[in-house]
Amino acid sequence: MRTAITTIAVVSLLAGLTATAGASEPLRWRDCGEGVQCADVRVPVDWARPHGARTSIGLAKIPARDQASKLGPLVANLGGPGATVPHVPQLKGSFAELTKWFDVVVFDPRGFGASRGVTCPKPAPVPDLKAWPPNREAFESYAEANRRFAQDCTPALGALRDELNSWQGAHDLDAIRVALGQRKLNYYGNSYGTVYAQNYVEIFGDKVDRMYLDSVFDHTNPDIRSWSLSGPAVTEANFHRFAKWAQQDAGSALRGKDVLAVWDRVITAAQRNPIPAPGAGRTVAATEIVMAAPSGFEQEWPNFAKALAQADTGDATLIATRRLGGMDPDLSRIALCSDFPYDVSYDSLKRVEREARERAPRVGWRSVWLMGYHCAGLPKVGTYPPKPIKARELPPILVASGNHDDGTPPEFAKRVSAQLPGSRYLSAEGGHAQYWAGRNACLRDRVHRYLVGGELPAPGTHCAA
Repeated sequence: MRTAITTIAVVSLLAGLTATAGASEPLRWRDCGEGVQCADVRVPVDWARPHGARTSIGLAKIPARDQASKLGPLVANLGGPGATVPHVPQLKGSFAELTKWFDVVVFDPRGFGASRGVTCPKPAPVPDLKAWPPNREAFESYAEANRRFAQDCTPALGALRDELNSWQGAHDLDAIRVALGQRKLNYYGNSYGTVYAQNYVEIFGDKVDRMYLDSVFDHTNPDIRSWSLSGPAVTEANFHRFAKWAQQDAGSALRGKDVLAVWDRVITAAQRNPIPAPGAGRTVAATEIVMAAPSGFEQEWPNFAKALAQADTGDATLIATRRLGGMDPDLSRIALCSDFPYDVSYDSLKRVEREARERAPRVGWRSVWLMGYHCAGLPKVGTYPPKPIKARELPPILVASGNHDDGTPPEFAKRVSAQLPGSRYLSAEGGHAQYWAGRNACLRDRVHRYLVGGELPAPGTHCAA
């Protein structure tokens, strides 16, 4: 396995080889439904060996409305890491405004979806979220199951096994630029799509024209403690927002009550004895209630208010029968953990949890276990660990974040923005994926002004809801 230091040492050589490798075959666009066109870019499996085996990166293009006056392509990645290209025909509405000026070109990361997507023969393990965060024994058992999952997937990954990290992804992104015939890259990265951007600006900073980063996933912090402690305060603040809503809203089952007092009473009772859930034929422990509590997803608030009110009467059926959220696709955790090979041992995460409980004692502390959920037990192969950005020759970059986003908290975006000379941080009211999934007209207007004319918002600008 090559180390990150060895990999970095060949960056200057590879920067010169990227254009040649990426431009060797012209793009051949084909219709893939709903007015969307698709194509593939051939790239090396390993950019450290640019003349070796090759793989494909899948693209989906939503053409600009006026081809005669368009500004060119805007390359986009919506995050995950995961597949987006197969869904672009259904996502066209999210990019409709951008097609006034750009061909919007979405790509899937290597190994996902249209980019020769890999399917592992066995699904990744799913922890018992009713008892998560786990005790040591349960955590070690889960880590072993996760290790076996990755081992079983190795034959399916083939040559890509060690090559899923964002260093490879940044080079793939530059190959896309070259294949599109562009001297400079215009890029919109959302969530994990910002990880590729953070590495791109360091390796190919002189190739950037405009770059908009939304809901930044910080790949610049090598310390799992401070990285993990960026989110709990936002999660806790979102829970307090829920409590305020539940106390005041006419449709809330807890209207007129001190919701935080109700919560504390229910948790104390569940810690003493798990609460019966007769409709589910079992009991519910305090940890499960903490995991069920809503955060920034306001659509969940009415149902949880009912569940908490019911639990306060001694019946936790609504909590026990709630629909659990979706799990990460199998390959996503392998790619993510190659970029974030943190120490996710039980002792490491437990230490961070203790500190998080001091800052976010009701629910925020739970988020420190998420990286353990993804990465526990996975072998550290093909890694490209987080490190500070050292970028040169960068134009101004626009970085935005929703102030209620606890998945990619504002502290991530602020930290990354501070390392991009001349960049501007834009705060917005709301949660994750502000441009793509949000409806904040102010933010969209600021993004359009920047991408089209390079106009940055004034320092300290906040886009209200």
